[in-house]
Amino acid sequence: MTSTALTRRSLLAGLLAAPSLGYAAPKALLSNADFRGGLDASQFGVRPGDLDRGAKAFNRMLKEAASRNLPVFLPPGRYQVSNIELPENIQIMGVPGATRLIYSGDGSFIRSIGAKRVTLSNLVIDGANRWLADDQPGLMTFQQTGKLSIENCEILGAQKFAIWAERCKGHINDNAISGAAESAVFAVECNDFSIRDNEVSDCGNGGILVHRWAKGFDGTIVTGNRVSRIRANAGGTGECGNGINVYRADGVQIANNYVTDCAFTAIRSNAGSNVQITSNQCLRSGETAIYSEFGFDGAMISSNLIDGAANGILSVNFNEGGRLAVINGNIIRNLKLAAPYEQDGAFFGIGIEAESDAVVSANLIEDAPRWGMLIGWGPYLRDVSVTGNVIRKAPVGIAATVVEGAGHAVIRQNLFSDISEAAVAGYRWSDKVTDDLTKAGAESFSHLDVGENRIS
Repeated sequence: MTSTALTRRSLLAGLLAAPSLGYAAPKALLSNADFRGGLDASQFGVRPGDLDRGAKAFNRMLKEAASRNLPVFLPPGRYQVSNIELPENIQIMGVPGATRLIYSGDGSFIRSIGAKRVTLSNLVIDGANRWLADDQPGLMTFQQTGKLSIENCEILGAQKFAIWAERCKGHINDNAISGAAESAVFAVECNDFSIRDNEVSDCGNGGILVHRWAKGFDGTIVTGNRVSRIRANAGGTGECGNGINVYRADGVQIANNYVTDCAFTAIRSNAGSNVQITSNQCLRSGETAIYSEFGFDGAMISSNLIDGAANGILSVNFNEGGRLAVINGNIIRNLKLAAPYEQDGAFFGIGIEAESDAVVSANLIEDAPRWGMLIGWGPYLRDVSVTGNVIRKAPVGIAATVVEGAGHAVIRQNLFSDISEAAVAGYRWSDKVTDDLTKAGAESFSHLDVGENRIS
């Protein structure tokens, strides 16, 4: 009796006898798009090398993909288009470095309004430095997108902002963004948003911007990005030229970024409360390396490394409501007296400045050509503790305000080395008016507690 039972031995023998059987059928029956579960772009007349200025074929393909809930895979090549309108739910994928969407210059490039989900990945998106219509703020403009995902794309040649994300949720991760005339990313009124592990370079007025029209909670996370060579083509005294900029957005985390060669500030938070600025490297900033200013309530600035700037870390504008900061464990070195604009009452060459409700501890400052620290400004000083810091190579280690009406400050257990004029001195605004307050017989001020400091 012959057995028909299937054994492992008989199965292996059958596969060895017909080695091509497992692969011939898929090659004959499945296209690239079918294999990936997406639409075949060529069936809609979307082919590399063709000019689809009005994006009629391209938009028809996107609508069909959205209606069938299928992704769109674009094979390698150059697709010259304008006026791409992303539908309700769309995913567009390409081959990294080889699938190029090139703006043909007909008003707008890529736009989405009110979509639930938009995913762009593995694409080169090239604005070709071509004109954008006045109502197009970005080369790619997303408004009210429920889940925006831009991943592993190269984005270049934007005549305005490279990515404009307005009232969106989602993330912008692992992209290379360069050559934007304005900024690489402008995220405004977003929530549950993250901007991670991008390379941003050679932009005209800013790197990564997290803004709100009105002050409120935002919660964006900006981490692991490399930002370099940010200019300030529009001029000003700090509105432009910042690597990472927060404006009116509360609860933002900025961590583990590498920010170099910015015309003004590496990381600047204007009226951003409960901001965390931690473990960033800030090199060669034109003005202040890290700024928390104007109308903020809560800033944690810790474990940052700053090398080369006009000022190191400023937590200021108590007169405008700026208060409540911890500045801890930072290294600040090689500062300079020059900045990109005339001083006009501003001062440069300062390691750390703090004014209100602040703890300044365990920082290392070296080579500050004006003051290692500035504590208070005129009458704008309240409840500042300065302890356990090391300040080396500065004319004055700590300049503390002694103007009438100034609040209390504790300056204790700091170490000063290679200080040429005074370890701690009293200032009336910009004028030094006391001898070294750490020395016996020096004038005392009831609002200052200066003691247990060491000078080497």
